[in-house]
Amino acid sequence: MSQVEAVFPARFAEIARICALVQLEAAAAGFDEKEQFRLQLACDEACTNIIEHAYGGENRGNIRVLIRQRDGSFLIQLHDTGRPFDPSNFELESSRQPSADLAELQEGGWGLHFMHSIMDEVRFDFDMDQGNTLTMIKVHP
Repeated sequence: MSQVEAVFPARFAEIARICALVQLEAAAAGFDEKEQFRLQLACDEACTNIIEHAYGGENRGNIRVLIRQRDGSFLIQLHDTGRPFDPSNFELESSRQPSADLAELQEGGWGLHFMHSIMDEVRFDFDMDQGNTLTMIKVHP
């Protein structure tokens, strides 16, 4: 088992550093370049949502990142102390597909859609004292 933990300021410029850490750990876990990119995409979407929705903007808190590899699974956990997030408020239709015409895309919910389609498990937890924790797990084939 290997584990890496780091704390980053909740700023858009930091997302690239968080994703680089994910890529580095995913490569060490044996994921190919395509899957490394997909893991980074899920992480990018999640961090963007934390900054925009949980904190309501940049520099209003931190994002604690935990990456763990164990028994063929790759876990990315993101924690923030922003506004509570309830995923049941968002519709996740499995049939929802990006339109060929970008002008027809409806805004909102795509980050969640991408996270769920990339990862094998996506779980949101909220504690009034501790904040939001997003756990995403990808099983290594």
